[in-house]
Amino acid sequence: MTEPKTHTLEVPGATLAYDVREAEEPTAPALLLIGSPMDASGFATLAGHFTDRTVVTYDPRGVGRSRRTDDTGPTPEAHADDLHRVIDALGGAPVDVFASSGGAVNALALVARHPEQVRVLVAHEPPLAKVLPDRDNALAAVAGLRQAYEREGFGAGMVRFFTLTGHRGEFPAGFADLPAPNPADFGLPTHDDGSRDDPLLGQNLISCIHYEPDVEALRAASTRVVIGVGAESEGEMAHRGGVGVAGLLGTEPVIFPSNHGGFLGDEFGMPGDPDGFAATLRQVLGG
Repeated sequence: MTEPKTHTLEVPGATLAYDVREAEEPTAPALLLIGSPMDASGFATLAGHFTDRTVVTYDPRGVGRSRRTDDTGPTPEAHADDLHRVIDALGGAPVDVFASSGGAVNALALVARHPEQVRVLVAHEPPLAKVLPDRDNALAAVAGLRQAYEREGFGAGMVRFFTLTGHRGEFPAGFADLPAPNPADFGLPTHDDGSRDDPLLGQNLISCIHYEPDVEALRAASTRVVIGVGAESEGEMAHRGGVGVAGLLGTEPVIFPSNHGGFLGDEFGMPGDPDGFAATLRQVLGG
């Protein structure tokens, strides 16, 4: 596999940056590794496990090197259109996609719109509140998180994000009103710098978690859609979202090693089990 070569692509409302690692003799379709709002840097370890394929990573609009050029807030549909254009720029042939978290939400939107572009989608832990049996309480918890961010800034919002995503089981009524930990205990700032443009809390949180997958389109798609969940994240919202989507599609989720970020090496100091994760992903992609 070659070193990653960076390309840019002008799309409506953004300039996207994406990286291509060319395989000398690819044995399968190109593999896209995508997250949201996580950028390409989070997939370096996983990409190294697929040297027999051309691997493509990218920074979603408004994140990392991909600049927004208008004020339109990113939505799963907008991200899906971006991915559609990146695949076109690669030549348009069907690709395989591994998508994590918000990236899994965006990839479900991509397949619903452009199934001809994706041979296999592995959507790992899409954090979708509306597929949960406790959807109303979950949505209220997310709304409370967003309100804390708007009212108090990044540290206050992020500590509530950790509390929400780490909660196991159904959300009780009034979850958003529970006392929040001190941001300083998590190494987060306690001072509000006045900004409200964080890619996660400000740009993508609401539209991502509120997205409702087009189940009819996904079931009719030529794409083989596989939902993945983490062995160590059972009961967490994103794991439960994956289970919920799989149920709507009439399939069983595939259990991947480790947790929500099980594919990570030491990119962010929170390694999962990238070797085991990559082995499972390779098996799933092979069908």
